[in-house]
Amino acid sequence: MHERDSQPNLQQQLKTPLLVIGGFVALLWLIEIVDQLIFGGRLDSFGVHPRTLSGLWGILWAPLLHSGFRHLLANTGPLLILGSIVMFSRRLRDFFLISFVVVFVGGLGTWFIGPRASVHLGASGLIFGYFGFLLLSAYFERSCRAIAIALVVLLLYSGIIWGVLPQGGGISWQTHLFGFLGGGLAAYLLSQRVDGISITVHDPI
Repeated sequence: MHERDSQPNLQQQLKTPLLVIGGFVALLWLIEIVDQLIFGGRLDSFGVHPRTLSGLWGILWAPLLHSGFRHLLANTGPLLILGSIVMFSRRLRDFFLISFVVVFVGGLGTWFIGPRASVHLGASGLIFGYFGFLLLSAYFERSCRAIAIALVVLLLYSGIIWGVLPQGGGISWQTHLFGFLGGGLAAYLLSQRVDGISITVHDPI
């Protein structure tokens, strides 16, 4: 068997991550176009409404919604870059697991501590989640690859860390904070596996 038959070529390795993250960002733009042109921005009401029962549904929908094209444009670049780094450094199923943990922890945390008379939406929770995952993977795994990736991410986006602190201007720092923590949790969970196999510790007999 030839080596080229046993290993996917570089083009194939790049294809799936680019299709997934690129397709997701395209979906966000499609949703925002429909929301603005057809619904007049009314889909924004499906974001996270803190401490209301119906607001729990916003945990699922909030990452897909934005308050306008400027909001989405600001999130597009970091989401493409950080999402791609996560995808290129992890398996596809791990990427989906990381995204799920980030969305769940970020949304639930925002639901618990966000101001009651507010709506939280946007993909920035995912951005901070991927950021936290890539940084804290270096701490939990302590591999040369994880550390190198963390250094690159810090070089590119170290300034966004201030987004987890309370601030005004309609910015949901709660989503940023809990998205980051969700990314850290995902990094910890994946660090407990070796080559995709969960580590089980048995007490000595």
